[in-house]
Amino acid sequence: MNIITEPIVVVSIGVALFFAFWNGFTDAANAIATVVGTRVLKPVQAVTLSAFGNFIGMFFGVAVATTIARGIVPETLLSSYFVLAVVIGGLIYDVITYYFALPVSESHVLVGGLVGAGIAAAGFSAIKYESIVSKVLIPMVTSPIIAFVAAVMLSTLIIRVFRRRTAQQVNRLFAPLQILSSFFFSVTHGSNDAQKTMGIVTGILLYHGYLSAGEGGLPVPLWVILAAHGAISIGTFLGGQRIVRTMGMRITKLRPYQGFSAEGSASLVLAGTALVGFPVSTTQAISGSIMGVGAVRRVSAVRWGLARRILWAWLLTIPMSAFFAFVVYSIMKIFI
Repeated sequence: MNIITEPIVVVSIGVALFFAFWNGFTDAANAIATVVGTRVLKPVQAVTLSAFGNFIGMFFGVAVATTIARGIVPETLLSSYFVLAVVIGGLIYDVITYYFALPVSESHVLVGGLVGAGIAAAGFSAIKYESIVSKVLIPMVTSPIIAFVAAVMLSTLIIRVFRRRTAQQVNRLFAPLQILSSFFFSVTHGSNDAQKTMGIVTGILLYHGYLSAGEGGLPVPLWVILAAHGAISIGTFLGGQRIVRTMGMRITKLRPYQGFSAEGSASLVLAGTALVGFPVSTTQAISGSIMGVGAVRRVSAVRWGLARRILWAWLLTIPMSAFFAFVVYSIMKIFI
């Protein structure tokens, strides 16, 4: 790969990496909310563990990165200005939802941004609708449902197996296990979410000729992998205390065995989708599983009013991110 000399390319890559950092900052709660909510780890301990897990998530391949770079819009659109519009539009929506302490999927923020900027750049015909339906929309709906059902099944199994034990005994047993499940969730979270930044950065490099497409899969350079995972890990380490309270304490009150069930169920969903290239929401997966373990205890244990607010934030993410990216790119076209 040639040395990057164009300032706009450097700036666009920097903004993309900032998006990864912001992803980690706002999504830190996804990986640590349950382990903090159950009081197994203190927040500082939890974010340190989670940041390390995010970084080693790089070993899950580049299938999600390929979907982002090639499965939403043609990779021939991924210029520096285009990516700037995508990320800036997404960050506008991010800031709005962060202000209200709502957990939002950065995956769908990025997808929405690509769609909106793609329409502004080349019209509705540029959007790969079939790929979006099969790799984004269907997994978007099914992943939290699968996580919910898996969490219900796992927590129900644990209750039955340990029904003769006291609550204190069960909590002592699952406290260390929950640390492992939280770490595994962090690994899968880092893999799924860092790959999205890897995809758009690699797209920029291909568009501007700093990287050769070659044959086979997406040629993601090692430095891009390290940079994306490093950025999301730093963001996770620094981030998201307000959303931790929403995810770990306000949806439902959790015990260690429930935290283990929630994290374990969500991790399996994320690991599977990362391997097949579905850019699903880590936020939706863990939210679905948290609601699942809460519903096992009793349906009223889940604060469904808050859950509805989160659902509305999810439903609005793609269209609102698309709108903001469309506006940003349309403004950019006037000056470039």
